[in-house]
Amino acid sequence: MDERSGRVDVARLRADTPGVHHVIHLNNAGAALMPRPVIEAVVDHIELEGRIGGYEAADAASKTVADAYEASAELLGVDPREIAIVESATVAWDRIVYSLDFREGDRILTTTSEYGSNWAAYLQLADRRGVEVVMVPDDQSGDIDIAALEALVDERTRLISINHVPTNGGLVNPAAAVGVVARRAGVPFLLDACQSVGHLPLDLRSIGCTFATWTSRKFLRGPRGVGGAFVASEALDTFEPVFADNHSTTVTDMRYRFRNDARRLESWERSYANLVGYRTAVRYALDVGVEAIWCRVRELAAMTREGLRGIEGVTVLDRGTVQGAIVTFTIDGRYPVEVQELLGEAGINASHSTINSAPFDMRMRGLDGLVRIAVHAYNTEDEIDRFLTEVRVISAVG
Repeated sequence: MDERSGRVDVARLRADTPGVHHVIHLNNAGAALMPRPVIEAVVDHIELEGRIGGYEAADAASKTVADAYEASAELLGVDPREIAIVESATVAWDRIVYSLDFREGDRILTTTSEYGSNWAAYLQLADRRGVEVVMVPDDQSGDIDIAALEALVDERTRLISINHVPTNGGLVNPAAAVGVVARRAGVPFLLDACQSVGHLPLDLRSIGCTFATWTSRKFLRGPRGVGGAFVASEALDTFEPVFADNHSTTVTDMRYRFRNDARRLESWERSYANLVGYRTAVRYALDVGVEAIWCRVRELAAMTREGLRGIEGVTVLDRGTVQGAIVTFTIDGRYPVEVQELLGEAGINASHSTINSAPFDMRMRGLDGLVRIAVHAYNTEDEIDRFLTEVRVISAVG
C-alpha cells in the first residue's frame, strides 16, 4: 500500500501475482489468484513434508500455524481464542448451525438472498427439529429490511443468520444494523462473511455478531480447502459441537470435555500446507491494507457497471445501498453459462450463478441464471476495458 495515499500499489500486486500474465481473472468471488508468497508457502511446506515427514513438518511450522490465529484475529478485530480454522466456509457454517440446540418451534430469521447450501441446512433443520425458517424481506434498495427484521424478532427467535455479501449480487448488507437488533433482543447472530473477508474492512466485535464464517480462497487470495469461524468468547458455553475428536476434546474417566476456545469446532486432521498458505494470505492482505483493497475494488466495479449499462442488450442486476466488487448481469439472447464460456475463449475468467446458488432470491426476481464477475485490487482499468469490449461483441451477435 502507498502509505501517503492509502491506495494499493497495483504494480506491486501484479508483480506478486503470476496468474495476471496468463489470464484476465474476474472470478475473484469464486477463487482469486494467489500471490507468489502464498504459492511459495504452500509448495515449500509440501516439499518439507516430503523431506522430513508430515508430522515433523507440522511441528516445524508450529509458530506459523499459531500466527494464522493471531493474523485472523488482527484482520477481524477479535481475540485469537475466538478463531477456528477448518476445511471450508461451509464446514465452518455447518458446524456452528448444527451445533445449536434448536427445539421445535424455534425460529431462524434469514435473508432472501441466502446461499443455497445455507438453505439446505435450514430446511433440514426444519424437517429434523421442527424449526421455522423465516425470510426477512428486502427494503427498496435490496438490502435486508432492518425495520422488518426488528418486527419479526420474538420470544421464539433462536438465531438471526444473514449473508454479508450475497453470492449472486453486488450489495453489502448492513451487518452492523443487524447486530444492533440482535443485541437488543438477546438473540445470537451468525454472519456469513464468505464474500466479505478480504473484500472490505471488518470488525466483528463492532458489528456485534456472535458467530461468523469465511473462506480462504476468495478475496483473501489464499489456497482452497481452508475456511474460518469466529465464535464470541461469551458464546462458547452456549453450544456443544456436533463432532468431537481428540483435538476438540479431552477424554478422562468416561467423560469428555470440549476445549474452552473456538478451536472446539476443529478436527485434528488438516492440511498444514493449506493452513500455512492461509496464514500467508491473511498477512499479505493486512500488509496491502483491506481499506485500500475496498476502495480499489469499488472503483473498478463501479467502472464495470457503468460500462455494462452502456451496452445494448445488457441488464445490470446489482442492487443495494452499498455495492462492492461483485457485478452481475445478463445479455439478451445468451445463456449465462454461454457468456462465461465465450469470455473464457477470449482469455477472461468469469462465472455464472444458477438458481441453486441463491434459490429464493433468484426466483423472487424472476431469474434462472446470471453472469457474475468480481474484481480484485490487482485488476486494472485496461482489463475492464478489454472485458467490456468482449461483452459488446457477445451482445452484438447474441
